[in-house]
Amino acid sequence: MTQKRKIVQCVPNFSEGRDLDVVEKIVAPLRGKEGVNLLSYEPDKDYNRMVVTVIGEPQAVKAAVLEAIGVARELIDMTKHEGQHSRMGATDVVPFIPIRNMSMDEAVELASEMGKAINEAYDIPVFLYEDAATKADRKNLAKVRKGQFEGMPEKLKDPNWAPDFGKPEIHPTAGVTAVAARKPLVAYNIDLDTTNVEIANKIAKAIRHSGGGYRFIKAGGVEIPERNICQVTMNLTDYTKTSIYRAFEAVKMEARRYGVNVTGSEVVGLVPMEALIDAAAYYLGLYGFDMDKVLETSLME
Repeated sequence: MTQKRKIVQCVPNFSEGRDLDVVEKIVAPLRGKEGVNLLSYEPDKDYNRMVVTVIGEPQAVKAAVLEAIGVARELIDMTKHEGQHSRMGATDVVPFIPIRNMSMDEAVELASEMGKAINEAYDIPVFLYEDAATKADRKNLAKVRKGQFEGMPEKLKDPNWAPDFGKPEIHPTAGVTAVAARKPLVAYNIDLDTTNVEIANKIAKAIRHSGGGYRFIKAGGVEIPERNICQVTMNLTDYTKTSIYRAFEAVKMEARRYGVNVTGSEVVGLVPMEALIDAAAYYLGLYGFDMDKVLETSLME
């Protein structure tokens, strides 16, 4: 009996979104590798960050991403990094998402293997988070990353924050990396027609779980000076329970109290089709609408 092929998705985030030559060098190891498919990479100059999506066979993906992390270690100097997004390392996060014929336990094992390999190959300390977390207070990435690159040397002196792999000392230019196993999430940003980031932060606090909002929303406010706007930037950690349309409508509702309008939104990285179908059904008032009603679903079978 033929063993079913396992498929994993990996979405490494690198702290470079402005120097396109560096961007191309980082993603180069992800091209042309057997068992690895580079689906997308999106450098953002405001956030000074790049989100990469690769998919393929677990060990092949792990090896290719490890090589890309090595390039980032050589080319990104976190002592000079500035951007709108929270970050603690040249390769900030490396989440693995089981896609097909792969359990979450297997994804956790892969994440642990990757954390060990990163530290051994590049002397970068590694934390494990989400389903791969070794301690309850490391499950939430925001807690792990609190302090960011600048505050991490002091944070690592606390025995409670000793890395899962490596010495309690940051890499001088590459910082710290966090590796995870998790469910698919939607990275989603909503534009506001204001330059007042305090308003964006207040809206974000109202809708995120830690502020009393929706259970599966993590959110913050950021200023995008080049566009003269602010954004509520968020991760929907379980879009099947807190949908894109619910997040969008919640931000619009909260924005009204400050006399601010929502002018658009963007998805960062890739989004599951199911999440968009849910939004389409809501806004179009569709009933009995699901994946089976989508033409491409039949083509993929």
